[in-house]
Amino acid sequence: GFRKERAALEQLRGHRNIVTLYGVFTNHYSVNGPSRCLLLELLDISVSELLLHSSNQGCSMWMIQHCARDVLEALAFLHHKGYVHADLKPRNILWSAEEECFKLIDFGLSFKEGNQDVKYIQTDGYRAPEAELQNCLAQAGLQSETECTSAVDLWSLGIVLLEMFSGMKLKHTVQSQEWKTNSSAIIDRIFASEGVVNSAIPAYHLRDLIKSMLHCDQGKRASAEKALCSPFFSIPFAPHIEDLVMLPTPVLRLLNVLSDASLQCEEEYEDILEDIREECQKYGPVISLLIPKENPGKGQVFVEYANAGDSKAAQKMLTGKIFDGKFVVATFYPLSAYKRGYLYQNLL
Repeated sequence: GFRKERAALEQLRGHRNIVTLYGVFTNHYSVNGPSRCLLLELLDISVSELLLHSSNQGCSMWMIQHCARDVLEALAFLHHKGYVHADLKPRNILWSAEEECFKLIDFGLSFKEGNQDVKYIQTDGYRAPEAELQNCLAQAGLQSETECTSAVDLWSLGIVLLEMFSGMKLKHTVQSQEWKTNSSAIIDRIFASEGVVNSAIPAYHLRDLIKSMLHCDQGKRASAEKALCSPFFSIPFAPHIEDLVMLPTPVLRLLNVLSDASLQCEEEYEDILEDIREECQKYGPVISLLIPKENPGKGQVFVEYANAGDSKAAQKMLTGKIFDGKFVVATFYPLSAYKRGYLYQNLL
């Protein structure tokens, strides 16, 4: 697995939605003697952890869209280079706080299309039907007629997105006889039960996108490039407050800090600005600080740090602090939106 993963990551270097390989080193102190290790960039929370936090509510449409787009971009690049990831699942999709996007990790099972060397690919619950068949045949010592192609990755992503939408693990569902007979009806049912939480039109586009990835016939499954053209990606969503607590970025947003009165009095406003800057600089250099006097964002404090490590430390320390007699709430904020001067109106 080590040599294979290294080769794949070296070939796939430079794409923002694929984990970066910095180098290779030997660990001389491991229990079983020297072992070769990959030095990879440090990433944050995985989709697996985000699913745990969503506790059967499902993730927000903003998060599902963000994840779907980022992973499809990675797959389109990967597949264009002739690679199949072959182990796409929530644990292998991680958030990058520095680059504010989701990235694909773990290329231990990846292979060049047409050169599949292992017969056991993908993880239970995310395994495409053709890979399932291949596994069963391999266990019986038989060869499969059909080769596994890049289409197996789209199947896995379809299941991941369905889990993000429903907030449920679907391993038992996708292994059921009912799923094999009529998966489309099960997907409809999941969307009908969730329709109340997420607005109707976008959910309908997401449902169609997921169905296009979950065709049993790999020839009919959408490619990553085709899936990126789905109308689902043209709908603008705003993140929920939970998203901004869960997904770190270099920008902090402090709520419940300023009253209307202090915004009106210029002298008081300047003093508070200074106090906040001083407090925030304890955790790292502050690049910029913004307190809008008008809506949207009126009275909220936006603090841009040089890196996400500093903003994470600040978020930890500032949350629950009392400032001017009020409890501070600190969330992260999308750097891209902040840089464009775009302040989301309502995130609750």
